[in-house]
Amino acid sequence: MNRMMNSTSDSDLSSATPPSLSSRRDFESWAGRNGKTLPLPPGPAIKISNLRHSYDGREVLGGIDLTIHRGELFGLLGPNGGGKTTLFRILSTLLLPSSGSACLGGADVTSDPHQVRRRICVVFQSPSLDRRLSLEENLRHQGHLYGLRGRNLAERISENLQRLGLAGREKEKAGTLSGGQQRRAEIAKALLHRPEILLLDEPTTGLDPGVRIEIWELLLELQQREKLTIFLSTHLLEEAERCQRVAILHKGRLVALGSPDQLRSEIGGDILLLKSCSPRQLQKEILQRYGLEGQLHDGQLRLEHPRGAEFLNTLLSELSEELEAVTLGKPTLEDLFLHHTGLTLAEGDED
Repeated sequence: MNRMMNSTSDSDLSSATPPSLSSRRDFESWAGRNGKTLPLPPGPAIKISNLRHSYDGREVLGGIDLTIHRGELFGLLGPNGGGKTTLFRILSTLLLPSSGSACLGGADVTSDPHQVRRRICVVFQSPSLDRRLSLEENLRHQGHLYGLRGRNLAERISENLQRLGLAGREKEKAGTLSGGQQRRAEIAKALLHRPEILLLDEPTTGLDPGVRIEIWELLLELQQREKLTIFLSTHLLEEAERCQRVAILHKGRLVALGSPDQLRSEIGGDILLLKSCSPRQLQKEILQRYGLEGQLHDGQLRLEHPRGAEFLNTLLSELSEELEAVTLGKPTLEDLFLHHTGLTLAEGDED
């Protein structure tokens, strides 16, 4: 494989019409190989304009417009099947869009994918380590894909293992590391060529809660200390809450964009969940009495109200016999998704 890769010229790699790339292995094989740090030019780290993609005539991305600033920790939230994976594959140059444009570090994914791959690193949801090789061997082979050799490569391996908290484990087999250590190793491997944009696909899926916290502490440290631009896709609310800004994707379209606090404030009040033996009848009665239209979900009536505590007292005094249980709380990103789509994230996943 190395001989075949070494025989490929730089002009072949920078072709405006790359071959079909369908996997992490394809991405790594076609990654930039000069090993040089490429500073981002002025402007946003990622710029997406009217991006569309269809599979067999079915549109899965319907005109995405999105700007991600340099040094930003940005989250793409949505149910599985909502278009996140397609957008992620386009940004990582594994898939050509049907129309529109996406530029990372000033390089276009369609016309200049080779430059895009030199500016980004990608951590896919599926494991990327060879479990039979040592940690050092995994990183060394990654470095070879980017043209790194000798002392330069050895120094970068040592540096990355140190910064990711893996110093002293160089000779350990990747398969013997814990789940959190393996995820750290994948990030160390991805950062070996010193990119300035990190793309993460569902970064903590399948990890224990304690390990998730550990990985997030690491990502926040990388973003704050090294000004690394981090773009991640997730369907987990707790991950989206940690981002500086969040875009919510549903059926291939952006339905909300802003900081978690800004998005929650769109609802502008409190959330009441009412449990009743006749939720539909309760919904009709509240609409008739108070002009407030609620939504039925999981056998409960959900209401949005600017003064939830006051309205709750009114309900308890006037409709107490029809209520079995009442919950009052502040809006979450889940509430925002439901507000815009009429579905919960889980229901969007089923759809």
